[in-house]
Amino acid sequence: MNITEFQEELLNKAKSVGFTEAEVYYERSESFQCMIFEGEIDSYETSEDAGFGLRGLYNGKMGYAYTEKVDENSILFLIERAKENAEVLDDNDGTDIFEGSNEYAGHNFYSEELALVQIPDKINFIKSIEKKVLAYDHRIITLNYCILQDFSGERLLTNSKGLSLNEKKNGLIIFISAVAKDGEEMKTGSYIKMTRDFHSLNADDIAKMVAEEALSNLGEKSIPAGKYPIILRNDAAGSLLATYSPIFSAENTQKDQSLLKGKVGQKVANDLFTLLDDPFHPEAVAGSNFDGEGVATKRRTIVSNGILETLLHNRKTAKMEGSETTGHAHKPSYKSTLTVAPLNMYIAPGERAKEDLISSLAEGVLITGLSGLHSGTNVISGDFSVAATGFHIKDGKISSAVKQMTIAGNFFDLIKGIEEIGTDLHFLPGGYGSPSLHVKELSVTVD
Repeated sequence: MNITEFQEELLNKAKSVGFTEAEVYYERSESFQCMIFEGEIDSYETSEDAGFGLRGLYNGKMGYAYTEKVDENSILFLIERAKENAEVLDDNDGTDIFEGSNEYAGHNFYSEELALVQIPDKINFIKSIEKKVLAYDHRIITLNYCILQDFSGERLLTNSKGLSLNEKKNGLIIFISAVAKDGEEMKTGSYIKMTRDFHSLNADDIAKMVAEEALSNLGEKSIPAGKYPIILRNDAAGSLLATYSPIFSAENTQKDQSLLKGKVGQKVANDLFTLLDDPFHPEAVAGSNFDGEGVATKRRTIVSNGILETLLHNRKTAKMEGSETTGHAHKPSYKSTLTVAPLNMYIAPGERAKEDLISSLAEGVLITGLSGLHSGTNVISGDFSVAATGFHIKDGKISSAVKQMTIAGNFFDLIKGIEEIGTDLHFLPGGYGSPSLHVKELSVTVD
């Protein structure tokens, strides 16, 4: 029994036993990861996962079930389990199966050219990067990790209302961390690169970036504790945005887990701040033409010049507020129920280069990395106190690396206190992006 036959038989069987409407979701994912150490393969991992999820209305209540097997027994298992799950629900929340959008973008997230690149070529490429990083400067003594990962997958959504959708995606990610040593001082520098165009990658350029990042962190000094004007480099700003992205979910406002509840149409950030979600952004490897319910996705403005235009909705959260879904029903896997999440959420870039942001400060701190974001942040209150790496800015120039810092503030205050935004938009692997941000001030303490 192939996938299409399985879906059709499952839908027909579900209807015959009392499901008024149903949906079958299929997902398959594959990945390959290789880590290099001292010119040799240190680890080599491949993984594959695939399965079906059934979602359907039984006696007016939505039931769920999933399986990894494609056979007649699995059809009976899915139906019985979905019925059981529907029967234990406390009440009917009004959820139903979506009949389909009028139009879908049809964007291509799959590179046939990338799929043809052989694994030995990928391994040789990541080996060449390690070799070039180590040869770049005698102070580069080793690499903490030198990893290449590629992924591919497909998903199909079919339902009893005649909707049938499918798409494929793939991509490649490089993770590198180099260690620089000068005397007794040792510092690291990391680099992440995402692409669907393998042949656009340049080993010399990547090696230079990661080596320079590590070397720049040498020569660290202390600075007095206090409040400083801050420039959050694009990757640090992106990681902070990723941490606080749940505040823009209507699901969380409806659970009283976001201070943005009731704030649509109100000013929540500086005029310079515009927040977008674009499932088709060319610089991100995440994205989709349809969400977890089959709703067509499109570019959305969440915050426009400081005004909260919309929260992110699936059909259930939209119905609760009498509004329209924004196409952000999220299904993390075929095993999961629906929630709400962005696709490619990012802060719109400004008009000045990062270097111009730095040169505009008489004194301040450039933050290049954040850690402890899950333990040191409160998504509901917006408060954070996290470890940071970065540089002291003096008279518009980088003065020195700063010893391990802790920066503290509040995310809601931070987006209100943005003074300038850079042009250097950068996406992280999870689909969150930001340019560098000049923030009025944050509290800085040095360990």
